[in-house]
Amino acid sequence: KQRGSEKPRRHRCQQCGKSFTRSGHLKIHQRRHTGEKPYSCDLCEKTFTTPGQQRKHRRVHTGEKPYRCDLCGKAFTTLGVLKRHVRVHTGEKPYSCEQCGKTFTASEDLKIHLRVHTGEKPYSCKQCGKAFTTSDDLKIHERIHTGEKPYSCEHCGKAFNQKGHLITHTRVHTGEKPYWCEQCGKMFSQGSNLKSHQLVHTGEKPYSCDQCGKAFTRLCYLEVHRHCHTGRKPYSCVQCGKTSTSNQFLKRHECIHTASV
Repeated sequence: KQRGSEKPRRHRCQQCGKSFTRSGHLKIHQRRHTGEKPYSCDLCEKTFTTPGQQRKHRRVHTGEKPYRCDLCGKAFTTLGVLKRHVRVHTGEKPYSCEQCGKTFTASEDLKIHLRVHTGEKPYSCKQCGKAFTTSDDLKIHERIHTGEKPYSCEHCGKAFNQKGHLITHTRVHTGEKPYWCEQCGKMFSQGSNLKSHQLVHTGEKPYSCDQCGKAFTRLCYLEVHRHCHTGRKPYSCVQCGKTSTSNQFLKRHECIHTASV
């Protein structure tokens, strides 16, 4: 419809000023302020502000996925999620950040990104108070306190608190190295290792010692170097007790014992 034929928005929220064409829409909106969720799932008792949200949620239990992608056949529980998925094929990113120009496929992703600029961290840990930009980051952090490691390796049984850590670990068994350097062709199992390697070609050393100015390509190298100033030797040999500033130096030392056996 054209703008001139739009219905007037006579129903205004007293708390935030947002207006609506229907009183029913205003009533639903006001639940955001009151926190009221009158619709509950009869299978898990989760509550919702609208009956539409309740119906969509129920598909989690029934497994119903009525919306299917014409390009790859993947099915989804809601039309909104399908539309977001289609952008993976089209490359469309309609949501852009006004501050830095970065674009996103979903409005939710843009909303989370904006917190980089605002510094907002709305999710905080009840045990230690540490704050996070997303609820997913908070959930991952809370596993430090609970000790929960829900992702386990099918090859060796080692468990992890993040799915990404499991994926990276699995490459130890498969030998997969999906990240490769365009300049020399060297391959890596982790993207972070590739980034560190690329500094060899650029000559960049972004980590510098605040005491002597010596610079390093990796943060871990800088941390080992700092032991030279503090005198700290956190790694010790289990056989003779000799201490070392780095795990690498300790491993070299341990070869003395293995060679003498």
